[in-house]
Amino acid sequence: MKATYFGHATILLETDKAKLLFDPFITPNELAKGIDIGSIKPDYILLTHGHIDHVADLFTIQTNSNATVICIAEIQGWLNKNDVDKVHGMNIGGSFNFNFGRVKMVSAIHSSSMADGTYGGNPAGYVIYADGKKIYIAGDTALTYDMKLLEDENLDWAFLPVGDNYTMGPEDAVKAASFINCKNIIGVHFDTFPAIKLDHEAAKSKFAAAGLNFTLPEIGQTIDL
Repeated sequence: MKATYFGHATILLETDKAKLLFDPFITPNELAKGIDIGSIKPDYILLTHGHIDHVADLFTIQTNSNATVICIAEIQGWLNKNDVDKVHGMNIGGSFNFNFGRVKMVSAIHSSSMADGTYGGNPAGYVIYADGKKIYIAGDTALTYDMKLLEDENLDWAFLPVGDNYTMGPEDAVKAASFINCKNIIGVHFDTFPAIKLDHEAAKSKFAAAGLNFTLPEIGQTIDL
């Protein structure tokens, strides 16, 4: 299994059987201007919530790839009204077996609405069970004690937001790593906007002091999981 980072919170997770793209926001991101979204052909697009910085390229990539969108039920309804019918709706706490493995939707503390003002349901995170691995995609979230529910999952990797201001910052992300009992952390949701500009070295020091394996990926970087 491998993961490619396309900036902000956009991650392409490649399993043995499918490609999973999370929160496609590439073309509006000046930092990701070198990424050709026409080359991204996922089998599934997973949305953590409805904010434009997580769905901006959804329609283009879904049309190009004919991917199935996985999202909360309210976003499913919004997509259906916008002529996207290949959607699998879920809700918090539910799981489903797909051809590549199992997906569980878990809670996140944030807000959610679509760009046109439509209610976007609750924000969410995901646990992906595939290729013998367990991967946590936290989505946009504050530190929440609900993360303790994942501590006995024996997670292999976790993608946590670290940019602060709109989500938890490095200090709370270190606590989150402790709550979920995961040593391998990849930071996302940083540097895209001035409000989430991250001091990389300070963040790395905080994770290192906690004995964690922490990565701040470069845009376009692929990591073996």
